[in-house]
Amino acid sequence: MNYTLMHKNISVADIEIDEDTGVIIRIGDIFAKEHLPLGVVHPLHHKETVDKAALNKWWMGRSIPASRMGINEALETLGIYNTQVLLTKCLGLSLSDHYWVRPSDSDMTWESVNFFDNDFSDDIGDVLFGSADKSLDFDYASPDNTSDGNLQKRWKIIDGERCLLKSGSAPYRQQPFNEVIASVILDKLGIDHVPYTLTWIDNKPYSVCKDFVTKNSELISAARLMQIRPKENNENGYLHFVNICKELGIDVVPMIDRMIVLDYIIANEDRHYGNFGLLRDPDTLEWIGFAPIFDNGTSLYYDKLTTQISTANLKCKPFKKTHGEQIRLVSTFEWLDLSKLDGIEEDIIAVFSSDKTADFVDSERAGAIAALVRKRIDRLSEMIPVQKDIQSLDTDEDEPNEDEAESYGMKIE
Repeated sequence: MNYTLMHKNISVADIEIDEDTGVIIRIGDIFAKEHLPLGVVHPLHHKETVDKAALNKWWMGRSIPASRMGINEALETLGIYNTQVLLTKCLGLSLSDHYWVRPSDSDMTWESVNFFDNDFSDDIGDVLFGSADKSLDFDYASPDNTSDGNLQKRWKIIDGERCLLKSGSAPYRQQPFNEVIASVILDKLGIDHVPYTLTWIDNKPYSVCKDFVTKNSELISAARLMQIRPKENNENGYLHFVNICKELGIDVVPMIDRMIVLDYIIANEDRHYGNFGLLRDPDTLEWIGFAPIFDNGTSLYYDKLTTQISTANLKCKPFKKTHGEQIRLVSTFEWLDLSKLDGIEEDIIAVFSSDKTADFVDSERAGAIAALVRKRIDRLSEMIPVQKDIQSLDTDEDEPNEDEAESYGMKIE
């Protein structure tokens, strides 16, 4: 079927999508090259052209991943064999950006279809949460069709606000609690972030956060930003991202510093290039700044046995392989007052204090998590004076081995 790729009310390009597979099979006329998704235009014989494979990768990246918890059961309920087919059923609309596809024979406008202003169906969210029976009359107009990530999640309109509800994984379902703990830490340190709260559905915990994207802003992930140009020979992943943002007029180093410190404290294992980035004005394409910190649940040894908390080896993302190495990228700690985290153990225990919580995180595990955070804060406090002495070290791809790291007073972990 033929569509026009739209950016709000701006016609960007004519495309044809195979309705059976959801794949873009043809790119027609380009109307507004500057509004194309970042990273889909590549030089070819000194002429810029749209790379169909890159555009498809962007388009398919909007769909629910095949690794989503419970997705096979959801697809069976919907009578659909892959999640990409869901994209055109909601016109590709999202609550993270302002791209969509308009059927070529339609005159619909952004104002009439976008999910920021208009209500949307709960049907797909109910299916994804396993609370809907098979039906021939599902309403597919939902931003849930374009939500990423592996955990069960859905969008709900709560008191007029667009809110994202996200589950945790068995056996501890700890990620929603971790989001709340990270919010407490970020609040105390005065770091811009998306606040998370906890709710219960069918006696299971879910994190809740309001959409931080508006109809006047959109999130462009670090992964997408890094498609603007290839990495230079003298750039590692960190410098590649930082330099691209500088070229766009945004100094991201202060917020990257803060994000790395948070991830160290909570032992975040999954700060990938898809869950941080920049905010952009979709109308003018002007860059607004670094997005508030969000998506912190895959942390605090969420899937490890209680006896393994603080002892199991962890890897981290996105710039280095371990937190001990990544903390060396922090440009300055002058902004950081760790005394603001005094008493954080009591705050953490309070997050796990509900009677319902004991079915997932018992008092022993809650205590171990609180002790872990205190230990990491103390270790960071010891590390900061040493870090000041080695800040002139290069941040290239040559990582310190364990002996070198220990000589700096840092433990590779």
